[in-house]
Amino acid sequence: MQSGPASSSKPHLRVLLCAPRGFCAGVVRAIDAVEQALALYGQPVYVRHEIVHNKYVVEGLKKKGAIFVEHLDEVPAGNAPVIFSAHGVPKSVPEAAAARNMFAIDATCPLVTKVHREAQVHFKKGREILLIGHARHPEVIGTMGQLPEGAVTLIETAEDARTIVPRNPDNLAYVTQTTLSLDDTAEMVEILRQRFPGMAAPHKEDICYATTNRQEAVKKVAPKVDAMVVVGAPNSSNSQRLREAAERAGCSLSVLLQRAADIDWNSFSAITSLGVTAGASAPEVLVEEILDAFAERFTLDVETVTAAEEDVFFPLPRALRPDAAE
Repeated sequence: MQSGPASSSKPHLRVLLCAPRGFCAGVVRAIDAVEQALALYGQPVYVRHEIVHNKYVVEGLKKKGAIFVEHLDEVPAGNAPVIFSAHGVPKSVPEAAAARNMFAIDATCPLVTKVHREAQVHFKKGREILLIGHARHPEVIGTMGQLPEGAVTLIETAEDARTIVPRNPDNLAYVTQTTLSLDDTAEMVEILRQRFPGMAAPHKEDICYATTNRQEAVKKVAPKVDAMVVVGAPNSSNSQRLREAAERAGCSLSVLLQRAADIDWNSFSAITSLGVTAGASAPEVLVEEILDAFAERFTLDVETVTAAEEDVFFPLPRALRPDAAE
């Protein structure tokens, strides 16, 4: 591949930049919650689990004084704030925090909280609940943990949907993780609806607006490019779903990257077009870092492809609003 300081010596690369991409309102709220807690109450601020699934974000907050833990028993006695991550937590976590008189702040995304409330309503109505999602993901653990053990059955695959044997097939409801593949989820829901026509559904789809919009943008871009880069973390569900969406839409070279240092340049040596997006927990600075890395090797022609306009805003938890510490 040609290279050199002069732009004329670099191969041309058409870049289609997906919009929207990157931070969603729930992620902005969660990060702002940690920063505002530090501003109002000082160091340290404890955060249970990664506030969002992005190493760059977490490391930046650590430098500002946030301490990340996986379990509340790692938090020493005192009045330092303890923040629950955007993914949500089982009911047992705030109960344990209350038992220790902790200053707990819930930064769960409001759209995840919506799913929790739906599950609770279905349970009160005596329905068996099917949760479409990924085992061991913190959001799924949190949703299942809203109700007694056995009240929620996890559906991970279309095969699960075909073979699940409910206790009462005539009294079912389903909810979903907010960061799933639109296509996978639609397939599983359709299988379940055909098997259980009376199954209660969410009043509004549980997959959040940000997941939907980012996947739709990828579907517009992926068929038009030789390769797709998704900026995001390996443990970010919505980022993984974006990579899969690009592959399904016809882009055979679709990679998930955390930083520019992760780029395998051999994979991109022959491309003339590139799609770029970012998961909902990936900051724009990392998108710019990766574009800068490509600009060192290619002459970029960047075009934005927009699937939707976003203006969603979620206010901070009450304990973090400007007059909270007065």
